[in-house]
Amino acid sequence: GLINMKAGDADCDGVCDEIYAAFVAAGKDVLYDDTDQRPGGKFATADLIGLPWQVIVGPRGVAAGEVEIKNRRNGERETLPIADVKKRFGFAA
Repeated sequence: GLINMKAGDADCDGVCDEIYAAFVAAGKDVLYDDTDQRPGGKFATADLIGLPWQVIVGPRGVAAGEVEIKNRRNGERETLPIADVKKRFGFAA
């Protein structure tokens, strides 16, 4: 799941579009949440659907050149550079 924490923000939208395009080009299924909902609602929806991974893109992270990735199975979160998202999921291009 790709979660845009601030839909409508040009920087967040741009990073999300880039990540989404990379997943699609690699043949990965991705659910992109760009709704105008509070963060808790977005996380709850992703958990209820059962998405195994959440790529979280927010304004502070984008400003720092980073995104957060959450593994639903164990709840662990990691922060990594935007450019490393593709490598993290096994498709560098």
